[in-house]
Amino acid sequence: PAFGMEQWLAPHMGENDAVEEILYHLGSFDQPLVILFSSGTTGKPKCIIHRAGGLLLQHLKEHALHCDIGENDRLFYFSTCGWMMWNWQISALALGTTLLTYDGNPFYPDPSRLIDLIGKEQISVFGTSAKYIDALNKFGVKPKASHDLKSLKSILSTGSPLLAPSFDFIYDDFKSDLHLASISGGTDICACFVGGVPILPVRRGEIQGAMLGLDVMALDESANPIKGEAGELVCKTAFPSMPLGFWGDEDGSRYQKAYYSQIDGVWCQGDFLEERVEGGFIIHGRSDTVLNPGGVRIGTAEIYRQVEAIDEVMEAVAVGQDFEGDQRIVLFVRLAEGVVLDDNLQKTIRKKIRLGATPRHVPAIIAAVPDIPRTRSGKISEIAVRDIIHGRKVKNTTALANAECLNFYADWSLRS
Repeated sequence: PAFGMEQWLAPHMGENDAVEEILYHLGSFDQPLVILFSSGTTGKPKCIIHRAGGLLLQHLKEHALHCDIGENDRLFYFSTCGWMMWNWQISALALGTTLLTYDGNPFYPDPSRLIDLIGKEQISVFGTSAKYIDALNKFGVKPKASHDLKSLKSILSTGSPLLAPSFDFIYDDFKSDLHLASISGGTDICACFVGGVPILPVRRGEIQGAMLGLDVMALDESANPIKGEAGELVCKTAFPSMPLGFWGDEDGSRYQKAYYSQIDGVWCQGDFLEERVEGGFIIHGRSDTVLNPGGVRIGTAEIYRQVEAIDEVMEAVAVGQDFEGDQRIVLFVRLAEGVVLDDNLQKTIRKKIRLGATPRHVPAIIAAVPDIPRTRSGKISEIAVRDIIHGRKVKNTTALANAECLNFYADWSLRS
C-alpha cells in the first residue's frame, strides 16, 4: 500500500480537517539524534551516537553537490530501517526532495520488482546495493528493453565495491546517459568518504572522488601517502558527522581505540583503499580482512571482482588460512542453481583470477558452499568464516542473518 502526506498527518487533524499545531524542538548542533549499530562484521556491534547538526550538514553536501539531488527529484533508496542509508535518505527532505520507500522482497514476484517502481513512481534517483545490481545482471534483467526509465537520471550504489561488469550492465542495460555513483563510507560516520562527482567522468570499476572537505587518502604500512596501490583509508581532517561517541563509553577510550589507535590523531576507517593516479578510488575490502600469502597484502574485493563476473558463481567469500607457517587463500563459492564445482569450473575460476588480477591472487583451495554468512544489513562476514575455519569461536553470531550456515564451514575445516 502507498501512504501519502494525508495519512501521516491524520493523527494531527482537528476540526474541519485543519492540521493542529505541531510543536518542534529546537536543539543544539551536537544534540544526539540517533544511535546506529555497526554491522558486527568485526565483532560486537558498536553503539554509535550521531549528532543532529553533523548528519544534516554532511548529508546536505552529499545530496546536493555529490548526487545532484534537489527539490524536483524523487529519491528511492532500497534499504532496511537498520541500515545507515535509511537515515541518509531521510535528510533529503531538507532539500524538498520526495522520498519513496519499499517494504518487501526486492525479487518478488519477479526480479524486476523494484525496477517497476521507476516508471510507476517517476523515480529520478535510484539507490541500492552493489550486490543487488550484480544479482539483476545475473538474473538477465534488461530494464532498457522492458521498462519506462525516462525519469531516471542517477543510480547510487554502496554496501560493497561495485564490480566492473556491473558498470557495464548499468550503462548497457539501463541507460547510457545517467550518472552512476558508487559511494563508500560507513555507519561510523553515517556518511561517505568517497563517492559521486557529477561533473567528472565515470570510470569503469572506480569511485569518482573524495567527498568535499574531507582529506581522504591511502597510507602504506609506514603511514606514508601512496597512489596506484592499496593502503589504509584515512581521513586527515575533522568533519561534521564524526560521532559524538559510543553509548556507554564514558571515558571515550573505546572510541579512540576504534579510530585513532593505529595512527595518532588520524581517523582510520578500516578499509583497504587505492587512490588512482587519475584521481578516482577503488575499495579493495576491509583492511582487517586483507589476505597476506607470502607476505603480499591482497584485498578480498580484488578477487571478488574476477570471480563474481563468472555466470556460474552467484557470490563468493575469500579468507586467509594459516598453513605450514604461511597463509593460503581459501575461496568459498555459492554457485548458481544446478551448477557443480567440477575441475573445469575450478580451472575457469583460477584462470579468471590469474589473468584479471595476478598469480598471487589465485586461491590454493576452492570449495562450493550452500550459503555465505552475512550480517542483517547484507554484508558478507569474512571474519566469521576466517575464525570458524581456524577453530576459533565466532564473536558475534547474533549480528548474522544466517548464522546457521556457519555449521558447514566448521565441518569443512574438520575435513581439511
